[in-house]
Amino acid sequence: MAEWTGVLRLDAEDRGGRTVARNVYFQGALKVMRPIYHDDSGQACYYILNPGGGYLDGDRYHLQFTVEKNARLTLTTQSATKIYKTPKKHAYQETEIFLKEGSYLEYLPDPLIAYRDAKYTQKNVIHMEKGATFIYSDIITPGWSSEGDMFSYDRLQLINEIYMENELVAFDHLKLIPSSQNMKTIGLMEGYSHLGSMVVVSEKMNTELLERLYELIDTKTTDYKIGLSMLPIHGFTIRILANLTQTIERVFSECHRIISEEWFQTTPSFLRKY
Repeated sequence: MAEWTGVLRLDAEDRGGRTVARNVYFQGALKVMRPIYHDDSGQACYYILNPGGGYLDGDRYHLQFTVEKNARLTLTTQSATKIYKTPKKHAYQETEIFLKEGSYLEYLPDPLIAYRDAKYTQKNVIHMEKGATFIYSDIITPGWSSEGDMFSYDRLQLINEIYMENELVAFDHLKLIPSSQNMKTIGLMEGYSHLGSMVVVSEKMNTELLERLYELIDTKTTDYKIGLSMLPIHGFTIRILANLTQTIERVFSECHRIISEEWFQTTPSFLRKY
């Protein structure tokens, strides 16, 4: 494991209706806090920490999470993921997730901030068994630039692979290269600076829920552009363009609330750290 800048392993299981860690291991520039239980549902919440404060040239991180049968887990980060200048080699993060039958995982990291000359690749590989539920979101924001440039990073590459019973069922590959792409054009950022993505996979998904989510959309606003699409399996994806992190967070939070109330008769926990 010496090749990794930081390593994190977390296995969670259900014990009498309460989710607890069966195994926790971390090394290098990754840590995890002790679990928090926001309510009496037994669902555990873990905060992931990067003591280094940000990702630097050539940094490599590997995370692996296993959620056992009927366990319920929330994962988030303590703060935004900051990608700084990477003049020689891109920063890289790989996350493997294993969701057993009946398990539930919310993976809701804080936004990713890419600063001038940053190069970053992120790969999430999710292995699901039937009956598992997975909710994931990410938000990409441009970092501050002394010249005032909106897209001063070199390259951002985000890959999501979802497997159901060992079969690839969803693949999403987002690649932003401002130096060679017209970021303002249609199909890219279209005049906006922030990009949010949300993926939900569950056998509980149906068209009625998607219609409820469509009702959230303000078709007249210029604050954001949004698209909702059903996946080829039971699930959907959302993509939002906006100019403020809070705008995207507000839409994602409302979608999360509807899902939690509809499927689990619960209210999502408040995860903001500031």
